[in-house]
Amino acid sequence: MAGTYSFDIVSKPDLQEIDNAVNQTIKEISQRYDFKGVVAEVEFNGKDEIKIHAQDEFKLKSILEILKAKMVKRGVSPKFLDEGKIEAATGGTVRETVKIKNGIEKEKAKEIVQEIKNTKLKVQAQIMDDIIRVSGKSKDDLQSVIQMLRGRDFGIELQFTNYR
Repeated sequence: MAGTYSFDIVSKPDLQEIDNAVNQTIKEISQRYDFKGVVAEVEFNGKDEIKIHAQDEFKLKSILEILKAKMVKRGVSPKFLDEGKIEAATGGTVRETVKIKNGIEKEKAKEIVQEIKNTKLKVQAQIMDDIIRVSGKSKDDLQSVIQMLRGRDFGIELQFTNYR
């Protein structure tokens, strides 16, 4: 069969697993001694952001570390989190809005496509909205592209789907 083969490069978080990680974080915060009697709240809107409200900046960073650990345990990469700016809130407390990255941004997509072209393999890469489709005549070339991309860090979590 001399057809062309292809796969898609995507970056889509599992929102249900993120929700579970947030719930586990809330449970751990409620049980920990160092968070007793202080402001420590985590709220997930179900789509694209997590709001963290804490007594001080140290507690906020601790909550964020707990959240990242819970995400890793649930198989979700912390690279999906885009930390915002820490803001002052009422009563001397602080808050932070953490965005959840979904899809591949245009600049990152161009960087990934350029990296694929630099391999000099006989494959074509095209950007389609927030995914990248890589196609070629050889399955071995496609496997080589996947291995090369896994070895590089683009600052986002890459997943490979629709391998045909």
